[in-house]
Amino acid sequence: MMKKVKISNLEIGNGIPKIMGILNVSPESFHKESISIGKKIISERALQMESEGAHIIDIGGMSTAPYLDTVIPVEKEIERIRNSVKAVKEVCRIPVSVDTPRADVAMASAELGVDLINDVTGLKYDDRMKEIVFSTGLPVIIGAYGNKSITYKLGDIFETMQILQESLDLARKKGISDNKIIIDPLIGFFRSTGNNPFFTKIAHHSWYERDLEIISGLKRLSKISRPICISVSRKSFIGKLFNLTESERLIPSIITQVICALNGASIIRTHDVKETKVALELLRRITRDRVPDPSTT
Repeated sequence: MMKKVKISNLEIGNGIPKIMGILNVSPESFHKESISIGKKIISERALQMESEGAHIIDIGGMSTAPYLDTVIPVEKEIERIRNSVKAVKEVCRIPVSVDTPRADVAMASAELGVDLINDVTGLKYDDRMKEIVFSTGLPVIIGAYGNKSITYKLGDIFETMQILQESLDLARKKGISDNKIIIDPLIGFFRSTGNNPFFTKIAHHSWYERDLEIISGLKRLSKISRPICISVSRKSFIGKLFNLTESERLIPSIITQVICALNGASIIRTHDVKETKVALELLRRITRDRVPDPSTT
């Protein structure tokens, strides 16, 4: 039975996918059209996403795209997050998430009143992240992030489940409640090489095939009994398969997001809130509210 997670007053894991709008305040981010800089622009973008149907806004102050050199000083990330969280909280009523692998940033975010921590490294990159999540009582998205001393074979669904289970064990040992945890299989983060610490090394050079397998086999992750967040929006596997730039990846992104919803995703993390909302609403109407509930599969 899938455990449901509350993010503020929003229930996750009830079979109805929620939309998480991506708000990048980092100039290093891979999708340049998604970047928002300055209080006025950040506020306007957040309001736009809320009006378009976002249930959550996820703020990123430092890109973790594996193929980019994106690591910035923690003080700079905190400054970006502090300014953007304040700007969003002033104008929006929906929950706010912060996308960071670093404990100091997570702590500063909690003090600003954020509702969720999104850690792509699954509590593993920063040893203090477990303590921050536990002490604040905030729900957390745990990404599938492998041991840096290991080269995994494929990063397939079985290795991904093993990696996620390691993070769940870390959370449990620290006392983080099961009903505070959402999992993310991390599309785009399994690579043979990378330019920052935020990827999981695999031997298979066709990393995009790994991403396709995870998306097609997403229902298998329901065995972990946690809500699933997934982000395929504008991702590099689409570019690799079809030689498309980020600005050309909207249609395949939306198609893939619908497939993820059918395969049991509880949160769709996206750059394109309006289009995602329309696609998921159309899916709901076509299936007459029978979008598969992963807790019953």
